[in-house]
Amino acid sequence: MGEQLDAYLARIDALLDACPCDADWELVTREHLVQIGFFQHERLIHLLVTLAFALMELVAAIVTVLSPGLAPAALTVLLLVLLVPYVIHYYHLENGTQRLYAQYDKLQRLTVPEGSTSVSHSPTT
Repeated sequence: MGEQLDAYLARIDALLDACPCDADWELVTREHLVQIGFFQHERLIHLLVTLAFALMELVAAIVTVLSPGLAPAALTVLLLVLLVPYVIHYYHLENGTQRLYAQYDKLQRLTVPEGSTSVSHSPTT
């Protein structure tokens, strides 16, 4: 999913940089909103999985401290090895989604006529 997000971001960045006059910006904006929805869903799923692994890691670490042994320690290390890539991937999805919001704001400026006011739909952080 990370590669899809990067490819989509690059495609929209290239379109925005070229800014062709004959582009149907309303259609591009509608399609962009659909993609934002897909990536938000993906981000939510990965957040839930990451939280589940973090909780399992915490429980395994507590068990290792309370009952030292090879099996609890191995489980703790295994979960940590799995948790780190999930955190990295979630970080990538979160940053990519924030970039999608910024692209949406640029697309909105291209679809709103000059002189009218538009409100950003990006969440504030």
